[in-house]
Amino acid sequence: MESRVSISITDGVADVRLVRADKMNALDQAMFEALVAATERLSHEKGLRAVVLSGEGRAFCAGLDMGRFAAMSENGGNGVPGGEKRDLTQRTHGLANFPQAAVWGWRQVPVPVIAAVQGVAFGGGFQLALGADMRFLESDARMSIMEIKWGLVPDMAGTPILASLVRDDLLRELTFTGRIFSAQEALSYGLATRICEDPRAAAFEVAREIANKNPDAVRAAKRMLNKLSVDPGPALLAESVEQQKLIGSPNQTEAVRANLETRAPRFADG
Repeated sequence: MESRVSISITDGVADVRLVRADKMNALDQAMFEALVAATERLSHEKGLRAVVLSGEGRAFCAGLDMGRFAAMSENGGNGVPGGEKRDLTQRTHGLANFPQAAVWGWRQVPVPVIAAVQGVAFGGGFQLALGADMRFLESDARMSIMEIKWGLVPDMAGTPILASLVRDDLLRELTFTGRIFSAQEALSYGLATRICEDPRAAAFEVAREIANKNPDAVRAAKRMLNKLSVDPGPALLAESVEQQKLIGSPNQTEAVRANLETRAPRFADG
């Protein structure tokens, strides 16, 4: 896990960092595994009060690793651990499948999680930030529901979280277009908690404040607030069903190849 995600805990506050800076913390198999392992560890960590989730280097997380898209264009692999043989509809982690657990797991960590976002949070990286309870963004950070660029839908637990944050029409526009939006737009959309000159420093300040509150009340509050969201079960399964139908289909493969070859896509009518 340490090659992709580092964890250190001081006075009840966990500093969780994606440590693949040379690849903008992109999501490869090892990163998925490390994120799931991190949530499982922290869910059982005694004395934990709050978590700050961040990425080293110039980006929070650029999304799915380009190598996975290349493999997808060649053999229809689904871009997550297990490749084309993985059945995305199998619920392997409670309500979620394995890639969803890398995001949904942060919602299940029993204490507040604050994502400190710099640079970009695209696609799966954007969904990872959504897994946190709060998102503190650097002023020049950029975000996108970028899956449509690759002929896909967001399928890492983003949709049930987004449904509780964003107006329906805006969510549809961002999903259909994959438009990149700024930190200021994210704040106005309800996707950023605040914009900060130093989001990590601000996140730790709030995390330490939370750590000084009654831990039983904080955990109770997170359980209570989690129940205010839309029912996640059907939404998580719907993500997997729709994604599984798309992966490896002719138009999805064409979307990937067009992007890799930097040309306009040539889609067939359904």
